[in-house]
Amino acid sequence: MVKDLITGDEAKEELVLSVKKFQLLEQKIVLKDSVITNLNDQIINFNSMISTKQDQLNLSQELSKKLQKDLKKQKLKTKLAGGAGVLAVVAVAVLLK
Repeated sequence: MVKDLITGDEAKEELVLSVKKFQLLEQKIVLKDSVITNLNDQIINFNSMISTKQDQLNLSQELSKKLQKDLKKQKLKTKLAGGAGVLAVVAVAVLLK
């Protein structure tokens, strides 16, 4: 009879420890799920940042090409204006002679 009481007490202690272990495992699962969710959110944010940076790079490249075209046009205008100025000075010199 005493042996049965000791065995019963040991079984109760084992049950209590098993319940605590089960609760800890549930807490670990919840923690892992929150970590996974957090990492997934970070991936989404990083992908969004990459997309934004790619859009910025594309816009920057387009603006650079436009500026190069405008620079070429401005250089041509400057050359034409310089040539017209020289032509005007030559014309004035010819008229004055």
